[in-house]
Order: sequence, then structure tokens, then C-alpha cells
Amino acid sequence: RSSIKAQPTVTTYLELCNVYMRMDLPNTALDLLTEASEKFTAEPRILLGIGRLHDMLHDSTTAIGYYKKVLSLEASNVESIACLGAHFFYSDQPEVSIRYYRRLLQMGVNNTELWNNLGLCCFYASQYDMALNCFERALSMSSDDNMADVWYNIGHVGVALGDLGLAYQAFKVAVSVDPTHGEALNNIAVLEMRRQKVDV
Repeated sequence: RSSIKAQPTVTTYLELCNVYMRMDLPNTALDLLTEASEKFTAEPRILLGIGRLHDMLHDSTTAIGYYKKVLSLEASNVESIACLGAHFFYSDQPEVSIRYYRRLLQMGVNNTELWNNLGLCCFYASQYDMALNCFERALSMSSDDNMADVWYNIGHVGVALGDLGLAYQAFKVAVSVDPTHGEALNNIAVLEMRRQKVDV
């Protein structure tokens, strides 16, 4: 606080905000960043911090507004684009979400999580061939930490398409990669019930 009084800088505001978050005072942190945004009107890091805090407080509508403001100041902000993509996916607008995730690919972001999310968006937008291609790309660069989730999602594609053989195999692979993957185990049990194998 003394540092801000002597010489207000963006970094000092952000560090003090982190301190308040560690003290579990999100509303105080929000007030601080709001104060900072009035002094530094064109600073995307402050707006991004406000958006994150609103997300943590489960106020996604306000958070989305701030993420859009960040993009108006810095069009290549990866976190804002990813948050908007996730928001539209969970708002049942996967077609819009695909646009944001494709933008991340164009910017050079290339990881398992992005391809996995893109595969889910394509699947819920009824682009099944594209969905499987995206999951294939996700598997090609995945590690043991996130491979089970990709196979779990492939299993869901199999269930939705009526290919229960594919679904069963995908859930089995997910469990072989991560034996504690509860969702995959649960779905295997459901498929075994459908096969009348209650003692497995």
C-alpha cells in the first residue's frame, strides 16, 4: 500500500492483489483492481485480473465482458480467447466456441488440451469426422497425465454414435492409463449392465 501511494504501478497493484487472494479476500482484491483500472485505463493485465476474479466468484456474465475488453486492447491474449471459447461451449454454442479455439491454433498454441476441447466442440456441433480427427491429434501429443481424459471423450463420441464397441474400448484404455479414472469406470459399468454382465 505504501508503494502504491509513493508510485502507483501496474505490477504493484497485481502483486498486492495476489496477497489479498492468498488471504482469501477476493472482494478486496476486486476493489483494488477496479481502482487500478481507473488509473491505467488501457492496461489489459488489470482487466484480465478483474475477469479472473469475477470467474472465481461465479459471476461469469461480468467476467465475459472483461475478457472481451481485454481482447479489444490486446487481440492476441491467449487466456481471454480460451476463456471465451470455454464460456460459449458451456453456453451450448459450440460453433462459436470452435472459432475461438481455431484462433488459438492460428496463433501457434498447439497442445493436447486445445485439441481435446476442439474435438468436443466439433462433436457437439455434429461434425463427427472432425471431432475424431481432433481427438487423434490430441492423442498424438498427449502424456500419461491427460491421455485418459482424451480416451474418455472418445468413449463418449462412441456412445453418442451408437458404436458401443468403440466406447467400451475407449473407456477401457482410459482406465488402463489411469486406474483411478472414476468417470471411465462408471461408464464401463453401465456398458457391462447393458450386456447383462452384472457380476464383472
